[in-house]
Amino acid sequence: MRLHRNLVYTTIDSLNAIFNEGEYADKVVARALKKDKRWGSSDRKFVAETIYEIVRWKRLYAEIAEVKEPYDRDNLWRMFAVWAVLRGYPIPDWRQLEGTPERKIKGRFDELSKVRALKESIPDWMDELGVKELGEKVWSKEIAAQNQPAKVILRTNTLKGTKESLRNTLMDLNIETEYLKDQPEALVLKERANVFLTDAFKQGLFEVQDANSQLVAGFLDVQPGMRVVDTCAGAGGKTLHMASLMNNKGQLIAMDLYESKLKQLKLRAKRNGAFNIEYRIIDSTKVIKKLHEKADRVLIDAPCSGLGVLKRNPDSKWKLQPEFIDNIRKVQSEVLESYSKIVKPGGKLVYATCSVLPSENQEQVEKFLKTEIGQQFKFIEDRKMLASESGFDGFYMALLERKK
Repeated sequence: MRLHRNLVYTTIDSLNAIFNEGEYADKVVARALKKDKRWGSSDRKFVAETIYEIVRWKRLYAEIAEVKEPYDRDNLWRMFAVWAVLRGYPIPDWRQLEGTPERKIKGRFDELSKVRALKESIPDWMDELGVKELGEKVWSKEIAAQNQPAKVILRTNTLKGTKESLRNTLMDLNIETEYLKDQPEALVLKERANVFLTDAFKQGLFEVQDANSQLVAGFLDVQPGMRVVDTCAGAGGKTLHMASLMNNKGQLIAMDLYESKLKQLKLRAKRNGAFNIEYRIIDSTKVIKKLHEKADRVLIDAPCSGLGVLKRNPDSKWKLQPEFIDNIRKVQSEVLESYSKIVKPGGKLVYATCSVLPSENQEQVEKFLKTEIGQQFKFIEDRKMLASESGFDGFYMALLERKK
C-alpha cells in the first residue's frame, strides 16, 4: 500500500478547486477522473475516494494539521498528510511531506474526537441546529450516519425491463448487485463502479437514485391515465420514476424555474423511453394559475437545506450558511401554498424534502394546514426517514388529500 505521486498531485489540485475556488466536489471529481487515460479502476477509485474523504473531514483534518482557511498548497499537503497517517499509509520521502509528525497527528485525532462538532467535522452552527431540532441523542447518531459514504443505488426503469433482467445484465458486466427489501425497483451495488459508462445505462435500463428517494413516487400513488404535476422537477429523477409507474399513459407535467434543468430531464427522458412528459418553465405566476384544480396528483419536492444528503454531498457542509436555511423555510411555505392550488378536489399532494429538520418538514405541513388553502386539505400520513435508521439518505414526505 503506497502513495503514487501523480494520483496525489491530482488530489491536491482537486482540493484546491473545491476549498479555494468554490467548485462543487462532484464536478471536480468527474474532471479529475478524466485526467490520465492510463489510470486503471483502482487509480480512479483512489482519487475519487480520497478527495471525498478529505472534503468530508475537512474541519477535523484542518484542526489536526493546525491550518486555517484560505488553504495554500502547503496547507493542503498538511491536511493530506493527516489523511494518509490516519489511513495507515507509509509516508513517502517527498519534499511536501517532509517532517510529517505521525505521533502528534494520532494524538491530536484522539484528543479532538472528544468534541462532536470536530469529531463529525461540521460547523458549530450546524451542530447547534441539529441538537435544537432533533435532540442530542438523535442528532449524534444522525450526523455520524451522514458521514458514512453513500451506497450506489439503482432504480430499474420498468418501461424497459425488470429488476431481475437488469441484475442479470449487470452480472454479465461483473457488476454485482443485491435486492432491497420492500423496494420494488431498487438494486444496491455490492462494490462501487462507474455504472454511467455501461451500455445498460446508455440504453436507459436504469437510473441512479437513492433508496429513500425511490419511495416518493409510490407514496404519491400515481396511476396510468392520471394528470400528474411535478412542480419542482429539477433534472427529473422522480419525474422519470412517475413516468414509469404511469406506464407512459396519461399526462405528466414537469415544471421548474430553470430551463437548463428541464433540458437535462429531456435528455434523460429520451434515454428512458418516457414520452408522456410535458415541460413547462415557471417564468410567471400564470403558468401555475393555468393549472389550478386540474391535477389528480401533485409532487412538491421542495427546495431545502439538503441536511439529509450530506453523505453524498459532503462539500455542502461547507457551502451551507444559517441564513440560507432561514430563507429556504420561507420559500417552502410559499411554494406549498402556491403549488397546492394545482390539486383538484379529491386529488392528492406529496410535500417532500431531503432534509431531516422538523422545521423544514412536519412543521411546514402543520403551518400549511392552518392557511386558507391548507384548510381545504386533510393530512393522510407522513414518513420521516433518518440516515441513522435506514442507512440511506435522510428524507421526509407528507401525503395530503384535497377535500371534495
